Amino acid sequence: MSDSGSGNTGGAWRSGGAANFQPHAFDPLLQPELFRGVLTRRVFAFLIDLVVLAIPVILAYMFIAVFGLITLGLGWLLFWLVWPASVIWALIYYGSSLGGPHSATMGMRVMDLELRTWYGAPSYFVLGAMHAVLFWLSVSFLTPLVLLIGLFNGRRRLLHDIVLGTVIINSSVRTHVAQPARTF
Repeated sequence: MSDSGSGNTGGAWRSGGAANFQPHAFDPLLQPELFRGVLTRRVFAFLIDLVVLAIPVILAYMFIAVFGLITLGLGWLLFWLVWPASVIWALIYYGSSLGGPHSATMGMRVMDLELRTWYGAPSYFVLGAMHAVLFWLSVSFLTPLVLLIGLFNGRRRLLHDIVLGTVIINSSVRTHVAQPARTF
């Protein structure tokens, strides 16, 4: 039994070949307003998200410091838990906010940005978490100069956007974009 699509005997795997080809939902030539100022807004959204992520971590450090004073130093043994908890907190934050109904983190909402898949569907939890993981890995291993990739493509996508098949758009002009046929 072959899995070559809906009755199509062509060589395409799990698709109907060229008949089911789905172009990008967001074309920078037809809809340049979706990508205008996206890179600058992403920088400011990132800074806002850093503040949102840092506040609970700073509060945890302060709590452990005071708890350590009260317990005569015994509570300071909890300091080793803050770093792994910070990573888990960041993954949950990015996954739930990018996978939520707005497809945007708090910083992205303030800056009117939205994460979409290349075919126009909203994001989901795993995609949001992987978006954060790949961003931090690409910046850590390839230096922050890897962010210059966004200057050389029309959709203003960064390396982790290209790898995941996502695009960041201006949500303030999104009403002109047709909604995708499938969102899974």
